Amino acid sequence: MDALRKQASKLRDQVAKQQQAVIKQFGGTGYESSDVMVIDEVEMQRHQQLEKLYRSTRSGKDFQKDIVKAAEALTAIGYKHIETGNKLAEDCCKYGAENINDNILAKAASLYGDARKHVEKEQEDLNRQLFSQILEPLRAMIIGAPLEDARHLAQRYSRMRQEAETQAAEVSRRQARVRETPIPENVAKLHAAEAKMQELRANMAVLGKEAAAALAAVESQQQRLTFQRLVAMVEGEKTYHEGVAAILGEVEAEMVSDKQQKVSAPPVIPTNNRSEKTKYFLAEALHAFDASSEKELSLAEGDYVVVRKVNPSGWSEGECRGRAGWFPSAYVEKRQRIPTSNAATDVF
Repeated sequence: MDALRKQASKLRDQVAKQQQAVIKQFGGTGYESSDVMVIDEVEMQRHQQLEKLYRSTRSGKDFQKDIVKAAEALTAIGYKHIETGNKLAEDCCKYGAENINDNILAKAASLYGDARKHVEKEQEDLNRQLFSQILEPLRAMIIGAPLEDARHLAQRYSRMRQEAETQAAEVSRRQARVRETPIPENVAKLHAAEAKMQELRANMAVLGKEAAAALAAVESQQQRLTFQRLVAMVEGEKTYHEGVAAILGEVEAEMVSDKQQKVSAPPVIPTNNRSEKTKYFLAEALHAFDASSEKELSLAEGDYVVVRKVNPSGWSEGECRGRAGWFPSAYVEKRQRIPTSNAATDVF
């Protein structure tokens, strides 16, 4: 009967060892969750603390990887953006140089081409910031020693806890055997099992405290660094978009202003045709006008002008005091004759 009990006991021991080996083989890559109280309530709280910290740091690491992946994609898109934008800038500048007589469109193309080059420089600055302030710091922490060391400590604690759980079951079996057969051999084996359990308990207390401190430090660093990098990314993108908006706003204003100046400018003075003299009329300046170019005619209030042409753009061409040029049509009013107080030389 005793021989059968010994054989059954050996078989149970072998099965327990095999189970432990399987647990170590397939459960050593992470922190194993368990609701079993192995030693006492204090150890259970430590186990739950480590499990929470392990999940938190793993989640933080995964989030950092997501940011890195996105920053890499944004950088790649940025380089493509720069390549395409620079090509467009070259094409615009080329068109402006080759079609300089086209006035409005050629000038607008040249203006946009130059602005586009500055836009791509802003993109280059954003790419450099993404690499130096986002990618490099996060990559360094993801593969850094502190994180891996802390997680390895937690994994060691998890394996030691599983071993303690197995050992606690062994102690229970030894106690039952001593109660059944209190012979010296069984008592000695019980004492050995209890001693091993005490050793595991002491080691777990030290290792658990060390692992918790390491993981808590890493978690804090993860949170702080990731937050800082997110803020840096927002600031970088904000600066980029503000810079681009300023560049495009300036070139838009310049293009529109240039077009308005060309459209509203007085037309080229045509060659006078004697057959059109019958269309001339006399006008008096109601407001003073200061010429801003050689094509324009300065007027003082009260001047009399011989108006030779009225343009639909709002400008008229005429002669006063021996000078000819263009002036705003609204500044003069048609008269039938010159007052007797004015000499003919005032007009001609």
